[in-house]
Amino acid sequence: MAPASCFCTLEIMNTRHTQSLAARIERAFATEHDERPAVIAGSAMFFFLFAGYFMLRPVRETMGIAGGVDKLQWLFTATFLATLAALPLFGWIASKVPRRQILPCTYAFFVTNLASFALLFATDPDNVWNARAFYVWLSVFNLLAISLAWSVLADVFDVAQGRRLFALMAAGASLGGLTGPILGTLLVKPIGHAGLLALSALLITASGFAASYLHRWRDRQRKAIATAEPRDIELGGSMYAGAAAVWRSPYLLAIGLFVVLLAVVSTFLYFEQARIVAATFKDKTQQTEVFGMIDTAVQAMTIFIQLFLTGRIAERFGMRALLAAVPMIMVLGFLWLALAPVFAALAAVMIVRRVGEYAFVRPGREMLYLPLSAEEKYKAKNFIDTAVYRGGDALGGWVKTALDAFAQQPAMVMIFGALVAAGWGLTGIYLANRQETTEQAEAAATR
Repeated sequence: MAPASCFCTLEIMNTRHTQSLAARIERAFATEHDERPAVIAGSAMFFFLFAGYFMLRPVRETMGIAGGVDKLQWLFTATFLATLAALPLFGWIASKVPRRQILPCTYAFFVTNLASFALLFATDPDNVWNARAFYVWLSVFNLLAISLAWSVLADVFDVAQGRRLFALMAAGASLGGLTGPILGTLLVKPIGHAGLLALSALLITASGFAASYLHRWRDRQRKAIATAEPRDIELGGSMYAGAAAVWRSPYLLAIGLFVVLLAVVSTFLYFEQARIVAATFKDKTQQTEVFGMIDTAVQAMTIFIQLFLTGRIAERFGMRALLAAVPMIMVLGFLWLALAPVFAALAAVMIVRRVGEYAFVRPGREMLYLPLSAEEKYKAKNFIDTAVYRGGDALGGWVKTALDAFAQQPAMVMIFGALVAAGWGLTGIYLANRQETTEQAEAAATR
C-alpha cells in the first residue's frame, strides 16, 4: 500500500475514533452535539462563581463566630433586612438593562464591594463590625449571585434541555465548591483573608464572562432565533415586580413556601454546627480551615452524583424524586438526632442534607422556573431566592433560639425539625405534580 494511502486510512480511522469517543461522551452525559459549547460555558460560569464564593464561605463562618455564636440570630435578621434593602436595587437593574447584561452588571457591583472589604480587612483585620458587615454582605451576595446564574440557564435552555443538562452543569458548581475551600485552606495563611477576597473577585469576574457567552450561544441557535424573546431590550416593569408576581401566582407562592421550609431546616442544622465548632476550635485560622475541610468533603461527594445520576433520575422518576426524597430523609435525620444528639450523627445529617440539596433539590427547584416568563425567571425567582429564603433563615434562627431556651428536652427541638422537614417534602410533591400537569397540558395543546 502506498504511503499516501496508508496516511489517508490512518487519518480516517483517527477521525472515526474521535467521532466515536465524542458520541460516547455525549451518550454518557446525555448531551447533543450542538449543546456542548453551552454546557461547557454553563459549567464554567458555575465553577468560577462557586470557587470564588466557597473560598469566602469559611471566612464568613469565621467572621460569624467572631461576633459571638449567641448573636447569630441577629446576623440572620440583619441579613434578611439587608436583602430587602438590596432587592429594589436589583429590581431597578433588571428593569433598565437588557437581559443579557443583568448578570454582568450585578457581578461588577459585587466585585467592587469585594475590593472594598479586602481593603478593610487589610487595614483593620480585628474589627468585629467589619466582620459582621462582611458576614451579612456575603449572605446576601451568595443567594443573589447564584440565583442570577440559574436565571441565565432558565432563560437560555428549554424544558427538555433543562431536565438533561441542569444537573450536569451544576457539577461545575460542585467542582468550584470543591476547589474554593481547598484554595482557601491552602492560601489563608500566606495571603490572609484580604488576599482571598481579591482572588475571589477575579473568579467572579470570569463567571460573568462565561454567562455572557451563554447568551451569545443562544442567539446563534437558528431554531431559537425565530421563537425566542429578544435579549437586547429591557424587561421593564417596576423594581418591585418580582414580589408582585409571586403574590399573584399560587404556583410561585408554593415555591416560596418550599424555600422557606428548606431554609428553616438548614438553619436548625447550621446553628448546631456553629456551636460545636466554636466550642472545639478557638483560633480564627483554624476555624476557617475546619469549615473549608467540611465544604471540601461535601462537594467531593456531590460531583459524582450530579455528573452521572441526577439527570437520569429526573428523566426516569420525575421531579418528585428531586424535590421530596431529601426532605423525607431529613425527617429520619432529625429523629436520629433526637435519639442520639452526638457530633457524629450531626455531621452525617449535615453532609446528607447538603449533598442532597446540591445534587437533587437545587436542580429540581430550578427546573420549576423553566416554563415561566422572562420577568418571572429574573425578578420573581430572585425575590424568592433572596428575600423569601433569607426570611426563612431569620424565622428559623429565632425559632431555634426560642426552642433551645424554652424546650424541656433538647430532643423536642429535633422533633420540631422533623415536622418542618415533612412539610418541606409534601410541598415538594405538590410542586412536582403541578409542573407535571402543566407540561402535559402544554404537550396536548401542541398536538
